[in-house]
Amino acid sequence: MMKKVLFNLVMFISTLVIFQAQAQTQKNNNYDFFDTVVNNHDQIFPPSGIPSAIEMLLKYCKAVDFNFYDLQIKWQNKTDGSFRDFDKKELYGITFSQKFNLPRDEGFPIDSLFQTIENELKSGKKVIIALQAEMGWSIFIVYKQTSDGEFVSYSKLGSHTTILRNTKEIVRKSNGTEIMTYSSPTRL
Repeated sequence: MMKKVLFNLVMFISTLVIFQAQAQTQKNNNYDFFDTVVNNHDQIFPPSGIPSAIEMLLKYCKAVDFNFYDLQIKWQNKTDGSFRDFDKKELYGITFSQKFNLPRDEGFPIDSLFQTIENELKSGKKVIIALQAEMGWSIFIVYKQTSDGEFVSYSKLGSHTTILRNTKEIVRKSNGTEIMTYSSPTRL
């Protein structure tokens, strides 16, 4: 038990230190609804990045209330989870899909990955993405694309928001990554 707590504490602190060099941690108070979702959401367990990101998207889609944390509470300190846990699952009318679960090597279709993310953003959606840091992988949500083509990604660590502005660079350095997209029934 003590070993698990120590491991989680080390992972939490390591993630803070690793991303500090290339990210900024801030509360953003503009009136964009996604910013409002992110700023009112907490990642309540260090290893609950995947369910935390799913919860943020459910909140963004207005499928759940701002006080919804059921997925993280169920997940808690699970360390063997992956996007596969939510692949092809419908939650509150939103269906999540894992994509690009491929070997991360020189054959990874990075251009196709980037085009998929760009298409999702153009359609008004966000994309969950796993980004590699020096000591492991962290979960982010690709929020928007800048005028120079780079992706801006958000993550939560407790109540702190981490913003990366070099998502493509990180993906290239790790020879690819997997993402999660989502869909909801078209309302006529």
